[in-house]
Amino acid sequence: MDLAGLKVMVIDDSNTIRRSAEIFLGQSGCQVLLAEDGFDALAKIADHNPDVIFVDIMMPRLDGYRTCALIKKNPRLASTPVIMLSSRDGLFDRARGRMVGSDEYLTKPFTKDSLLKAVAQHSGRSSTT
Repeated sequence: MDLAGLKVMVIDDSNTIRRSAEIFLGQSGCQVLLAEDGFDALAKIADHNPDVIFVDIMMPRLDGYRTCALIKKNPRLASTPVIMLSSRDGLFDRARGRMVGSDEYLTKPFTKDSLLKAVAQHSGRSSTT
């Protein structure tokens, strides 16, 4: 999987999750952007224009659903893939994520493989084996 040069944003209030994602993505050549919450992310997204965005559902101040909805309502960002992150693997959470425009749902804790596979798939760089 060639992910070198892709800009990937990870929005999560958990430092452990942000750090894990940063390590996994960085080892694969991605440029990693980190944000602690939706407000932090929205300011950085405008400046950096990431290729793929991961957003945690449960965050203080601006949760993942509202963050995703704001990203998808911006015409310049509407086509940017947004992947929801949650420690719960429920049908309701998946459905609500789809309603606000998310492209996929990844359950935490994620593995390096599942994270990279999601980036490859949504960036159009998935490998055909």
